[in-house]
Amino acid sequence: MKLKNSKTYLNLAKAYTAECSARTRYEFVEYGARYNGQNALASIIDKVAFQEFNHARMLYTKLQSASNEEISNINIDTSLPFKEKWDLLDNIKLLAEDEADEARAYAKFIKTAQEEGFDDVATLFEQIRSVELNHKKLFEWLHKELSSGTLYKKDGENRWVCSSCGHVVTGKEAPDECPLCKAKQGYYEIVLPKNIVL
Repeated sequence: MKLKNSKTYLNLAKAYTAECSARTRYEFVEYGARYNGQNALASIIDKVAFQEFNHARMLYTKLQSASNEEISNINIDTSLPFKEKWDLLDNIKLLAEDEADEARAYAKFIKTAQEEGFDDVATLFEQIRSVELNHKKLFEWLHKELSSGTLYKKDGENRWVCSSCGHVVTGKEAPDECPLCKAKQGYYEIVLPKNIVL
């Protein structure tokens, strides 16, 4: 079976569409974080959005390799979430849910690709799924920290780096204001747990 005539081909298009949509939703939430003075949080979300862009790029490349002819249109029936509103804390929680949904979709796509004999596509789906599960863990952690007020407070000593000027402060909590450039606490780089990779 040729890739262009397979369910896997349509799944590639669905995944591409989902990744493009995720990137845009994440950019909305990133904008909201900056609007609320959470620049370091916005930078993390922006990094995830860029990773979603690159997932879309890899899926698009795989679609393009399915045929030497121009692909003028791919008709797909898929659903996309429209849950995020304009509350930052709720949106972080919803991003975690979106990532869980994407991981479930990729699990189905992997199975179909394997059944149809497209092991290279199954591997691509599995690699992206692994990243989405890490994103889910990241957003769950960020939501927990934001809702409990501990995003900038830790039990042990930490190095808090102001993303605005680079000034470093050591302590259990990031200052409310950078002593050097007077940037607000939301500019301090967020200390991620070791089990979350970004």
